[in-house]
Amino acid sequence: MPVEHYDIVAVGNAIIDLIQSVPESFLIEEGIPKDATSLIDEARADHLTARLSGAIMAAGGSAANTMTGVTSLGGSAGYIGKVADDALGERFRTEFRAAGVHFETAPRHAPPGTARSIIAVTPDGHRSMNTYLGASTFLAPDDIDADLIRAGETLFLEGYLFDRDEAKAAFVHAAEIARAAGRKVSLTLSDKFCVDRHRDSFKHLVAGHIDVLFANEAEIISLYQSETLEAAIAAAREACPLIAVTRSAEGSLVITRHEIIAVPAMPVTQVVDSTGAGDQYAAGFLFAHARGRPLAECGALASLAAAEVISHVGPRPETNLRALALSNGFRV
Repeated sequence: MPVEHYDIVAVGNAIIDLIQSVPESFLIEEGIPKDATSLIDEARADHLTARLSGAIMAAGGSAANTMTGVTSLGGSAGYIGKVADDALGERFRTEFRAAGVHFETAPRHAPPGTARSIIAVTPDGHRSMNTYLGASTFLAPDDIDADLIRAGETLFLEGYLFDRDEAKAAFVHAAEIARAAGRKVSLTLSDKFCVDRHRDSFKHLVAGHIDVLFANEAEIISLYQSETLEAAIAAAREACPLIAVTRSAEGSLVITRHEIIAVPAMPVTQVVDSTGAGDQYAAGFLFAHARGRPLAECGALASLAAAEVISHVGPRPETNLRALALSNGFRV
């Protein structure tokens, strides 16, 4: 049974990340679109895994990365996601639980195997993701732990789950449970590629069920098919009470129906790997929001968490975020 209360409970694609620095020429050789997410089949995943034999391997997935950020800040987190009963699935479970996240979703005892995201990082720090969704898309409504959902202050939903109807049903079921329990529901749009495929479903979900929306500039413009960021923001604030739009080096915007707060990016010496920047931004924001902090402070802590993760390879914090926040004058 879960503990009585969690700051955040997430539902997402449980994925093992394989991350390796590559020259620009690698993307050209392999036909990989730069700074985008491509869905691939198992054969393609095996090919790229073989080519990137020196890759760093870590338990990942967007919402999963966010939960490790929440626990690094000293918060409590639960997670629902599907892995297979295989070596990669066991690695995911072991690493994730070691990070302090409550994770008890039953593994799948049949093919396909645990999901993989093969991430090629170019010298400018940009990441190009090649994702084999595998077992992660077999998350079903029966996997949703209602008690765990009710125990979370906020439910965090990962947009990537919309790629299969059964997983989408689980996603909506989780949101309905949270709503009925009086919990807040947050959503990350995940990727422009994902928004382009599921625009109408996302717009319906945001308008009727979401309290906090996370998106980058390209994603929110795509969602509302707007010509400008300003037009997209105007549409979004009619649909959702709280929106955080990340803008890379330009920082982020925290938007309500009555104000727009510009949050500067935290400076970093060098952007090594942008993998996980949005995930850790969400971690900092949701943690601070769950603790009742002012929105400007939520955005600033989010920027600090994002800055930490882009300063090294990998999507999870290497520095304890709680200690880092305290040393920078934050209340955690």
